Amino acid sequence: MATTDRQATTLALAHALSAAERGLAVIPLSRTKLPALRSPHRDEPAPRTDRSTPCHGECGRFGHGVHDASTDPARIRLLFAAAPRATGYGIACGLPPHHLIGVDLDTKTGTDSSAALRELALRHLFTIPATVTVLTPGGGRHLWLSGPPDVVVPNSASRLAPGIDIRGAGGYLVGPGSRTDHGTYTTAPGTAHLPPAACPPALLRLLLPPPRAHHPTPPSTGGHGRGLVQFVLAAHEGQRNTRLFWAACRAYEDGIGPALVNPLVDAALTTGLSEREARATIASAARMTGHHP
Repeated sequence: MATTDRQATTLALAHALSAAERGLAVIPLSRTKLPALRSPHRDEPAPRTDRSTPCHGECGRFGHGVHDASTDPARIRLLFAAAPRATGYGIACGLPPHHLIGVDLDTKTGTDSSAALRELALRHLFTIPATVTVLTPGGGRHLWLSGPPDVVVPNSASRLAPGIDIRGAGGYLVGPGSRTDHGTYTTAPGTAHLPPAACPPALLRLLLPPPRAHHPTPPSTGGHGRGLVQFVLAAHEGQRNTRLFWAACRAYEDGIGPALVNPLVDAALTTGLSEREARATIASAARMTGHHP
């Protein structure tokens, strides 16, 4: 059994390295499809307040789930070396260069999720393009789509339609070649060589949550504004635009967007973004939340 597990880990690492060559950031997964590395903070006391920001890898240790994801072969080998029981790998969504969006067509609910997606496509006038399709052991399918770099697609479960789950920023897809308790994930014939196709704009609009109601607040950004700035400052390479967009959206939704533009730009510059990139991302967040940049 131990030999079989070692073989499965070696095979999973090979698949993960191959995915990384395509620009897909990966993490090791266990047979349960969960991250194979336990949190280094599991034995630490719980945060004292709800405002405490959880560690997303700033401590420098492994075990932060999708935040460990990397395309660096050396780092990937270290991740798998630290997870000797890994039998699969996860592909992080929302990261450059593909800004991957996963459409998970599940079969567990007893509904025909593929038919539901076709109905949505007819109703909203879009076509699902030819793209990478991964077949799950349970008979479902994962469609890989590419999103715009300045838009954050959230994760959701059956919000679009029963049986259709979406993997967006902060989520991950089980990579083809992964072995789980229920079987092996495989690439559908004829799709392995395809790049993730661009998400149709009409579908993208369905994947984004409606803007929250605007509640004006005093001009002072207060502690919440400082927290959003710190969230941007803590971004690693590959997270900078995503974190900045998310923070700007929260700022505009909470009525402190205009007052926080310059602090957010300064924070983004510190992480390595250019001022042009930062202001474009913040402007996109303003438009997405129904405000004028």
